[in-house]
Amino acid sequence: MTRIDADVLAQIPLMEVDKVTFYKRDEVTTDLICCDVVIANEVWSFHEELIGWDLLLAHLENLPDFREDWFAAVSQPPFATSETVAFSR
Repeated sequence: MTRIDADVLAQIPLMEVDKVTFYKRDEVTTDLICCDVVIANEVWSFHEELIGWDLLLAHLENLPDFREDWFAAVSQPPFATSETVAFSR
């Protein structure tokens, strides 16, 4: 996948999302923030360098009780995995 667009988001209906997890991958000189979305035991994986990352975040923020502080939780400390569950049913 090279981009997140309306067609991709249509395949991630909020009512069917079971879990959203953010984490970082150590890319030697930088961290890459990633997101796994689980729907019916299928994992959709995304990362911040994909075109449309902001669309994905705006979509997921509509989940009930979505953890709004996920970025602060996952971004520190640098180069550590810092897995953070932002939503779970």
